[in-house]
Amino acid sequence: MLGYRQVDALLAAGVDPFALGNSKQILELNVLVLCGADRALRGECTQLVEATGQRFYEKGDGGIEALVHWVWSMQGESIWRRAGSTYIHLLSQPQLFIEGNHRTGALLMSWMLARAGKPPFVLSVDNAKAYFDPSTVAKNSRKRTLRMILERPKLVKRFADLLKQESEQTHTLG
Repeated sequence: MLGYRQVDALLAAGVDPFALGNSKQILELNVLVLCGADRALRGECTQLVEATGQRFYEKGDGGIEALVHWVWSMQGESIWRRAGSTYIHLLSQPQLFIEGNHRTGALLMSWMLARAGKPPFVLSVDNAKAYFDPSTVAKNSRKRTLRMILERPKLVKRFADLLKQESEQTHTLG
């Protein structure tokens, strides 16, 4: 829930975590899903947070710079495709984070959807298989391989269709 509260706070403040200078907001989402907000617990996570930060800012296909470029390259696509493609990019190898890629990716998809006026993605028993099956394919694929080049369009379509299908207003407040 802390992650969704943070997504709400970003939306309320008009903060785009993919904008120049805001990448720390994405890293904070990951720290929240792994360590929570409690200072004592965060103290116990210091090594993980430092290692994750180092990985996060590395150059190459797995770092935040590559993800931001990917997100911006998707401009002009439907929000469903942009959110799904962003999630697939984050989840495929090398992954953006050491741990928590699924949860943080779902939060970023929800931020993207909500910013576009759509309901957030909510994982449920009913949609879990449709969510985890393509997630597993993405997680086990490297970003720049022939396999991923061939699989990505199908994965993006599956995620876009899932997000669109799950966009019922019953998941939003008010």
